[in-house]
Amino acid sequence: MSAFAPVTDAELAQARCDPLYRRKLLEESLEVLLAAVQRLRSAAPAPDSSGSKQMREAIELAVRLAELIQEGT
Repeated sequence: MSAFAPVTDAELAQARCDPLYRRKLLEESLEVLLAAVQRLRSAAPAPDSSGSKQMREAIELAVRLAELIQEGT
């Protein structure tokens, strides 16, 4: 998966009208996020470091994205 590219206004507009496209965007975002978590995990950040905080935040976001995908949102 390539580096994260910000979602454009046109993509957001399409996602609001097209549930399949919205799901595709969510799934792609989740894949990119999980790849980033894996890179952070490989770096083994210290428990009190900013990398550790970023990993926790990324995991929370990944869970929320997965919930949105499962809900069909």
